[in-house]
Amino acid sequence: MTESPDCYENQYARFWIADGILFFVYKENVCIDRAAAQQIVSDRIHFQNEKSYPILCDIRTISCADKVGRDYLAQSGSVFTKAVALLTNQQVSLTISSFYLEISKPAVPTQVFIVQQEAIAFLQNYV
Repeated sequence: MTESPDCYENQYARFWIADGILFFVYKENVCIDRAAAQQIVSDRIHFQNEKSYPILCDIRTISCADKVGRDYLAQSGSVFTKAVALLTNQQVSLTISSFYLEISKPAVPTQVFIVQQEAIAFLQNYV
């Protein structure tokens, strides 16, 4: 685990804050289960120092996520979150992410994007 005032890294992801947006990038081949989701949320809240941010969550490198992990992220993962932009790069991931939004019903405004600049534009409404 690496921590600095500007960046935080654990076994699942690396995250930092820039221009009022928290950027959250998952590491290669990460699999999200309940334990991983709990650690991710706990580390993120600690890094944010309990201040709310819009979050750009880059999920392009996640290899799997079970239902319990996804549900935990959709509900408990919204603590200290103003909005979430999920960044994906494949049509299949886009379809799965859209399905996830319909089924899990995240507690904050959440949209799926393929283009990072569009995701950032969405999040700037919540800065």
